[in-house]
Amino acid sequence: VQLQASGGGLVQAGGSLRLSCAASRGTVSSTVMGWYRQAPGNQRELVASITSGGTTYYTDSVKGRFTISRDIREKTVNLQMINLKPEDTAVYYCNVKRGTLTYWGQGTLVTVSS
Repeated sequence: VQLQASGGGLVQAGGSLRLSCAASRGTVSSTVMGWYRQAPGNQRELVASITSGGTTYYTDSVKGRFTISRDIREKTVNLQMINLKPEDTAVYYCNVKRGTLTYWGQGTLVTVSS
């Protein structure tokens, strides 16, 4: 599976961005798709994930502001981000997990200015 992420950019605090990740060269059925982020000097952290059945997870700091969605037919996973804060600044990575296999997309930079 190859993953291509897009949608990052520079936005002012309180603004919105939508990240998208498209999968190719493989199926994403029976997988967990998610978004991680890594800020400078920090470890990569899970931001949100969604199972094939639609069960979602959000880290506490983004609950109520971020929404993850997926389209199995189109093999995409999206992250709608609203009310962005400077602390959301990071490189965001999409991720697909199937059993013991993990695939990563290239990162997309999100910068939130205060």
